Amino acid sequence: MRRRACLGACFAVLVALGGCAIAPLGAPVPSTDNIVKARAARTPPLALGDFKLAPGKPAGMDQKISIRSNTLHSPYGNSFAAYLKEALGGDLRAAGLLDPESPLVLSGQLTDSQIEVPTGTSHATVAARFVLTRSGAAVYDKELRARSEWQSGFVGIEAVPMAVNRYQLLYRELVGMLLADAQFQAAARR
Repeated sequence: MRRRACLGACFAVLVALGGCAIAPLGAPVPSTDNIVKARAARTPPLALGDFKLAPGKPAGMDQKISIRSNTLHSPYGNSFAAYLKEALGGDLRAAGLLDPESPLVLSGQLTDSQIEVPTGTSHATVAARFVLTRSGAAVYDKELRARSEWQSGFVGIEAVPMAVNRYQLLYRELVGMLLADAQFQAAARR
């Protein structure tokens, strides 16, 4: 937790100095809400498969994202798809529902990752196609999209950290959408 706070402070100082900063997202922290959703839905233990960029999408979408004059990337192999896998895995692990030997394997493809932070209304989007297989046969295949919109000011020292936080929270929201999806729950329990 201290390391994350220190990284955030360093990032803010770089932004304040007006230079370009290149920084990783902070490690995903398990979400109490998502843990409760997974347990309440009686989701059986899952294994995680491949998480990668969707076919036909530009490679840069998975590798970095620009916020004004700053560049943000994932701490997991410079892949936002891998970041999504870590966020999902953390929630499942904390709920006691991550089992590498499970016949239920969940994989994902990052289909959208964008952020725009002008002065005024800013927005960010993260989307992924999730596929759940049981013993190799697909039982669930759906794209989910999380979006956030907020007001940001002119000053980068305020706008950029807010944008980073909003973007990072979209991964938690996307995982929550998956865990709460009635079709996903039904497919997992079949």
